[in-house]
Amino acid sequence: MTEAKPHGPGPLGGVRVVELAGIGPGPFAAMLLADLGADVVRVDRPGGPGLGIDPALDITNRNKRSVIVDLKAPDGPARVLDLAERADVLIEGYRPGVAERLGVGPGDCHARNPRLVYGRMTGWGQQGPLADRAGHDIAYIALTGTLGMIGDPSTPPAVPANLLGDYAGGSLYLVVGVLAALHHVRATGTGQVVDAAIVDGTAHLSSMIHGMLAAGVWQDRRGANLLDGGCPYYGTYETADGGHMAVGALEPRFYAEFLRLLGIEDQTGAHADITRWPALRAQVTARFASRTRDAWTAVFDGSDACVAPVLSLREAPHHPHLAARSTFTGHGGITQPAPAPRFSATPTTVRTGPARPGADSDDVARDWDVPRLLPPPVNPQ
Repeated sequence: MTEAKPHGPGPLGGVRVVELAGIGPGPFAAMLLADLGADVVRVDRPGGPGLGIDPALDITNRNKRSVIVDLKAPDGPARVLDLAERADVLIEGYRPGVAERLGVGPGDCHARNPRLVYGRMTGWGQQGPLADRAGHDIAYIALTGTLGMIGDPSTPPAVPANLLGDYAGGSLYLVVGVLAALHHVRATGTGQVVDAAIVDGTAHLSSMIHGMLAAGVWQDRRGANLLDGGCPYYGTYETADGGHMAVGALEPRFYAEFLRLLGIEDQTGAHADITRWPALRAQVTARFASRTRDAWTAVFDGSDACVAPVLSLREAPHHPHLAARSTFTGHGGITQPAPAPRFSATPTTVRTGPARPGADSDDVARDWDVPRLLPPPVNPQ
């Protein structure tokens, strides 16, 4: 792990983004744009929102600047519209209709800046029977069929934190949409609204599986397929010390290498015979249970057996491959994932730590040529 060093802007240098503060996928999408070099100004509201942690540790606000605006104050919407007039992108994650009621919806913003890309991040989308309902990642992925694919069939579906819905199905699709809309602006001069719904993005992620389902090579139940743990040479196994190893030996030559190193070469033809899978799984389980995770890591090190140790969050930055690539970096004493992906001509980095609410009002006012954004007065007790 290396300490991040500041250098030139990334590929989005010169792009201005207004982020109306929220939690979850919106801030992560804005962080990704900021990591890519955009000048992201987060409009925080008085007193929150937040993750309930020290803002100095909320790395989803790295590489950003922050101002505080009370959108319910008489001049609040005007302050945001001043920023929107000078921005290329605005991101908000309110329920449908809230931004319009606050006076900062797409119509208000496009009246001031027709080139603006207005990105909307929600779980259910802007239309549909559930559009106005509250929700979280787990409910969104539940309805798309993706949650039901994950986990052991003898237990309830496994919860993949909020990575699958909020960030993969939500944030990343919002960023793709924003970048596509920016391309359209540069070609036509016209901005537009990007409606990024977690249900849409998460469903889209399962496209290959739906194709396999239509072809009859995927069963519509978990733990019964090649990629969902149903296959004994694609899954996880416990080791003698309570650790785990991940196995992905799908191709015949990788499978052969896996059997050789595991010491069960008598199972050579089992991968092609589903009736032999239970016996194969039993042997693989017993072999992994006979040694520690580190011992098996050493056995498979340098091989093409497609086997890896399952590491914890604290262990991952120290893995030799990730350390060599600087996949994780350090900034301000916080170990964190480095910006991704990588660019040959416009490299990215962690330029600044998490933005403190309201700390950048003067700098933003100067750089964006807007009236100074004063924090709201504190009411006397």
